[in-house]
Amino acid sequence: MILDLVSRARNSLDKRRRYNQLVNEIQGLSDRDLADFRASRSEMLYQARKQIYG
Repeated sequence: MILDLVSRARNSLDKRRRYNQLVNEIQGLSDRDLADFRASRSEMLYQARKQIYG
């Protein structure tokens, strides 16, 4: 039971870490970079959240 709790907490922290890393990378993109990707910042943030959290 405790091992399961620790495992879920560790998994949750890993997801949060990956999500924060993606958000930081997306926020660091310039408007020109976004234009090159033909994507909006908000759509990329939405997709990052969807990818990590489902």
